[in-house]
Amino acid sequence: MTQTPLELGLDTFGDIALGPDGEPLPAAVVIREVLAEGQLADSLGLDFFGVGEHHRPDYAISAPDTLLAGLATTTRQIRLGTSVTVLSSDDPIRVFQRFSTVDALSGGRAEICVGRGSFIESFPLFGLSLDNYEVLFAEKLDLLAKVLQERAFDWAGTIRPKVSTNGPVMPPTESGHLRTWVGVGGTPASVVRAAQYGMPIVIAIIGGSSASFAPLADLYRRACEELGNTGLPIGVHSPGHVAETDEQAVEEYLPHFIEQMRKLGRERGWAPMSEEAALAQVGPEGAAYCGSPETVARKIVATCRVLGASRFQFKYSNGRLPHDLRMSSIRLFGEQVAPRVRELLAEGADD
Repeated sequence: MTQTPLELGLDTFGDIALGPDGEPLPAAVVIREVLAEGQLADSLGLDFFGVGEHHRPDYAISAPDTLLAGLATTTRQIRLGTSVTVLSSDDPIRVFQRFSTVDALSGGRAEICVGRGSFIESFPLFGLSLDNYEVLFAEKLDLLAKVLQERAFDWAGTIRPKVSTNGPVMPPTESGHLRTWVGVGGTPASVVRAAQYGMPIVIAIIGGSSASFAPLADLYRRACEELGNTGLPIGVHSPGHVAETDEQAVEEYLPHFIEQMRKLGRERGWAPMSEEAALAQVGPEGAAYCGSPETVARKIVATCRVLGASRFQFKYSNGRLPHDLRMSSIRLFGEQVAPRVRELLAEGADD
């Protein structure tokens, strides 16, 4: 069963839309748009706002902690985190320092979600070899876990010099705990590793039905139970768009979704996405939560029930979907979807 209260939040990668001249907007404009989107989410009482890290021209956000620091001082209650921090190409000690600073600025509202990311541009950018793809993440997660204990530690690995401290890494958090999630795809080893470190997971579902990820969620819970780390939450990250009606939402979302997926397909050697395939993704068994507030709310409830999830992160920015439609989607999500989800869960309504 879904844990209560369910946390409902938003994710964005700072996707770069087109300006009135048909050209991509400057990254600086998009970053300011994301700031406004986070502020709106806070005013609507949503639980979480996450920004993803990328190093490619499609997305404006490469330094999520800096953007979150801006939101920390211009919001009041929403939790602020990443979706994800690419730990493999970063330094775990600096990651902690940056986010403990955001935690201080926000009064204890900072979170981290670490992962390998779905793109590889950061590896050559920071002089890292893809040959070390697995060891980079494994060892850096191990070091981060040490740092997160906020006490003196010794650490040794193969990818960087040994670390030995006389106390916590500065600055420590006021609470002594910086909530840190692990972003996972469909790999069983990833969820078991997160369980070993006592870290909650966010399952990124960007294709297929949420039910197909139930075995992964069950594996995580079993691993946590065996390791004595029971009660850790499971989150879900999925894309979508909310409009007044199902038809309007699909009409606004689908062209941008198809364009984005075809672009990625050209990069990765996939067959071009057809309109039929895109419509399947916005349907009841697809990964996109696109429709009216009622449609989106019911689909979220179904997902949280089947996975036992206690957080849902709605990626409202999709390809070149413009800022005004993103703001409208956020408003509908906060004003209508979120209360309807809670109402359905409280009533025990059928999916």
